[in-house]
Amino acid sequence: MKLDKLQLIIVTGLSGAGKTQAIRCLEDLSFFCIDNLPPSLVPKLLEELEKAESIDKVALVMDIRGGKFFDSLDKALACLDKRGLKYRTLFLDASNEVLIRRFKETRRAHPLSPVDIMEGIIQERKILAHLKSRAEIILDTSDMSTNQLKGQISNIFSGEMDKLPVTVMSFGFKYGIPMDADLVVDVRFIPNPHYDMGLRPLSGHDEKVKEYVIKNEVTQEFLQKYCSLLHFLIPHYKKEGKSQLVIAIGCTGGRHRSVAIANHLSLCFNDFDCRVITKHRDLDKGSGGI
Repeated sequence: MKLDKLQLIIVTGLSGAGKTQAIRCLEDLSFFCIDNLPPSLVPKLLEELEKAESIDKVALVMDIRGGKFFDSLDKALACLDKRGLKYRTLFLDASNEVLIRRFKETRRAHPLSPVDIMEGIIQERKILAHLKSRAEIILDTSDMSTNQLKGQISNIFSGEMDKLPVTVMSFGFKYGIPMDADLVVDVRFIPNPHYDMGLRPLSGHDEKVKEYVIKNEVTQEFLQKYCSLLHFLIPHYKKEGKSQLVIAIGCTGGRHRSVAIANHLSLCFNDFDCRVITKHRDLDKGSGGI
């Protein structure tokens, strides 16, 4: 097979961030997957792939489990660049607190520090910082279930590679700004349904809240202007080769305004050549608040 036809993905990231689930999902998408490949073997793998007729999609998981072999990753990527091969790097990340919880739940030792999990995570972040800085796709799995991670990966790598994957995410500022957001929009200027006792128990999914938020004159003007901005931005993002776009819509608690706005904006992308997934990070964490 001609290597210029090869669809190649490098999967890496923090231990415990979900690389195993990611590779399983890619296998379901018909990728030929190799886990924990020593980077020094990449040139040899390319030689074998040139002989193969039926393999046109390959995903390689390379991370610090490779020990001293991982140090040669930069040389392996340089080899890909020298041969003019196009590849995409998927970097999986998560907060320190979530990573520690996952290690404890699975009773696994961290590969860099079997005794002190936190020390291992800190070391790993330093080692992977350069790789993360050059990754095209970064997914923060802190608040993702396994199914949500699979949905994100399917959305990005489902085969419609000409379409830009867009995630429209609602969140609450009281819980922090999403780490993987490209565009952050603060919609706390919109009147808050939290102060209406009849609307407070509801969410942005409910018709009464949607009507309260969307039909507001200020909201209507904002949506018109922001959708116009997206019409301008999307073609330029695609032209520059952006692999994904995460738009984070934030209100105070992530339950009313941001949910209604995120759902509405997702519909606007029907006019774009994009693949859209809508996510509500903080919907079930509280009732909004001030």
